[in-house]
Amino acid sequence: MDPVTALLDAPRAQGAFLLRVAMTPPWSVRIKDEAPLTVVAVTSGSACYVPEEGDPVRLLPGDLLLIARPDPYLFADTADRPPQAVIHPGGRCETPVGASLELPMRQGVRTWGNAAQGRDTMLVGTYPSVGEAGSRLLSVLPPTVHVRASDHRTGLIAVLAEEIHVDGVGQASLLDRLLDGLTVTAIRQWVESPAQRPPGWLRAGADPVVGAALDLMHDETAQPWTVASLARRVGLSRAGFARRFTAVVGEPPMSYLTSWRLALAADRLRHSDAPVFRVAADVGYRSQFTFSTAFKRHYGDGPLAYRRQAGS
Repeated sequence: MDPVTALLDAPRAQGAFLLRVAMTPPWSVRIKDEAPLTVVAVTSGSACYVPEEGDPVRLLPGDLLLIARPDPYLFADTADRPPQAVIHPGGRCETPVGASLELPMRQGVRTWGNAAQGRDTMLVGTYPSVGEAGSRLLSVLPPTVHVRASDHRTGLIAVLAEEIHVDGVGQASLLDRLLDGLTVTAIRQWVESPAQRPPGWLRAGADPVVGAALDLMHDETAQPWTVASLARRVGLSRAGFARRFTAVVGEPPMSYLTSWRLALAADRLRHSDAPVFRVAADVGYRSQFTFSTAFKRHYGDGPLAYRRQAGS
């Protein structure tokens, strides 16, 4: 699998918070939900995204916006509109003075806003968590990725707009996958844009040799990989493989593999009760002591302390 797929397949939001938002002007909503990743697709009318810092962005039908930071921001019909509602963590909605708006703003199945058939409509999906593996991806993205309708060819926006009204068997899983598809669309557009400079590992799939090595690292993380064994699998000499991987990815093979293993381990410590020795083995460490030393060097806490802190 390529790096973006591997990172999105790591532990992340299941049953992501997904809504159709329908608004009639004047409207303005301040978002303070602290979500690390939000995806917005405008389906009709328009919307203005106003970050805490930086210029407002006008979104038109078919536009995608990926917000890759938990900082507060504003969505409104015009950039200078004072907020009429505030969204807090967990989706709690209040007026700016603290009165609940949860019931008045409900407009049907997964629909929220001040009018069920509002002029300005958006699909909004938030990932309440992305895990350590997902954080590797978010750390290299800009705070926002804006993809105009003319710059992508995905039909997922229309499919998601249709499916968001449906309740049925497996619907939550289907909506998750469609939301992931929009996320990948935005990231891919950013990676492939000639104006951007993404890290080497995001583009590495274009190199058949390095891409194959990354597939092995991501798909068979528990294997006792060495530079020599990876080189044999991709058909290069040890030195030739190390040079090529470092040139494309920006770091040596074992450095990349160690960071990836420890990110997966951190997510498993956070989201499961598997014993430390099992977590260590699952990500390729034969020695629990070696794993614990590497984990503490990277995260500042040993595995057990990290798990306790994550659960507090």
